[in-house]
Amino acid sequence: MKQSFGAKLKELRQERGIGQVELANAIHVSKGVISLWENDLREPVMSNLIALADFFDVSLDDLTGRRD
Repeated sequence: MKQSFGAKLKELRQERGIGQVELANAIHVSKGVISLWENDLREPVMSNLIALADFFDVSLDDLTGRRD
């Protein structure tokens, strides 16, 4: 089964040992936004997806689950 965006984001964050607050500060959003994304309650806009991909040094395809 394909991993949800939220699950992938949480996995990437936890693999690197960073908290939601640290990630939020790094990409200039609130901790609440990170939580909403990780729980698949909201989807990030393109500029946030790019910031996340850059932060984690992954491709947009990897980040969004277009490639496993």
